[in-house]
Amino acid sequence: MRYTVFDVETPNYANDRMSAIGIVVMEDDRIVTTFTSLVNPEARFDPFNIALTGITPEMTADAPAFGQLWPEIRPLMDNAVLVAHNAQFDMAVLSKCLRAYGIFWKKTASYICTCKMSRGCLPHLENHKLNTICDYYGWALDHHKADSDAQACAQILQRLAKLTDRQAYLRQYDLLTGKTLPCKGKR
Repeated sequence: MRYTVFDVETPNYANDRMSAIGIVVMEDDRIVTTFTSLVNPEARFDPFNIALTGITPEMTADAPAFGQLWPEIRPLMDNAVLVAHNAQFDMAVLSKCLRAYGIFWKKTASYICTCKMSRGCLPHLENHKLNTICDYYGWALDHHKADSDAQACAQILQRLAKLTDRQAYLRQYDLLTGKTLPCKGKR
């Protein structure tokens, strides 16, 4: 099975554009490819997002826009289950970017949320934030850096797959409407 773990950073509260993306592609639980890039969001930056991510308008001024990056990103996401921590956020940003740039990829995408998996597998933790889980396992994390967050999410997927069936957490996301589709009998 192929899993594409990804994390995005955004420039403002609208969460409809990316300022960075990190991707880790896994096959048979081994990392086979990584990708990271700043993204010119072609949108304004909020001071909150700059403080959170450290990404400034100047840093992304010469970076490719999402539409320019998509030909590189798409092959990494094709034929894979997408994985993210707090996946609703990352899936929504991806969906909004695709629509904003007039890109049709496909109607739905399969995804897994490692935050939801961690709630099921590690109920004793005080919360299930990415940094909390990394602290629990003793893993380094440069939080809110897309490449580091994607790498940490991949490690969580690997670790929790030993404790539970990933397929129980599989969902479908409607990329056209920006919503998770209802499912029956799943966590």
